[in-house]
Amino acid sequence: MDNPAEKPTETKHLLVGAAYWLRDLMLSVVIAVVIILFLYQPVKVEGTSMMPALQDQERIFINKFLYRFGIGEIERGDTVVFWFPRDPSKSYIKRVIGVPGDVVEVLDGEVRLNGKTVNEPYVPEEFRDRLTVPATRVPPESFYVMGDHRSSSNDSRAWGVVPRRFIYGKAVFVYWPLEKMGVLR
Repeated sequence: MDNPAEKPTETKHLLVGAAYWLRDLMLSVVIAVVIILFLYQPVKVEGTSMMPALQDQERIFINKFLYRFGIGEIERGDTVVFWFPRDPSKSYIKRVIGVPGDVVEVLDGEVRLNGKTVNEPYVPEEFRDRLTVPATRVPPESFYVMGDHRSSSNDSRAWGVVPRRFIYGKAVFVYWPLEKMGVLR
């Protein structure tokens, strides 16, 4: 026959185990929320303007911490995610070409920065266009951005610079599809 004195002990162990499990679950949720809100955010790439570096429907992580808290400066070559200046309900992802004070111009598809041709190994010849865009001096707290797939990118050549306050993350890591998983260059 069962010992009645053992039943409360078993129940107590189950309740204590459940409480620890619930505590650990809640801690995990809080940590995940903090990471997503302040550090890294998953984003789905929509469109082909950043090919070949990023493909349509790829999943990436963006680092929101670097730019939000001023730990990292936005630099030429960074792939950034920002609110589209003409419709802040939309997000875009592009490469930074010019920083405040730079003069950017495009001559027959060739990007010139402060009078010198920019070497852009990330733009394959078949993705180049032959546009000419007059020289633009990048104002303070603004950035000139372009997609890597120049012939299919809606970027600063069409609508101007991106204010610093609209940039909310730096693309850092591809996590889907698995065969492309890795640090973004």
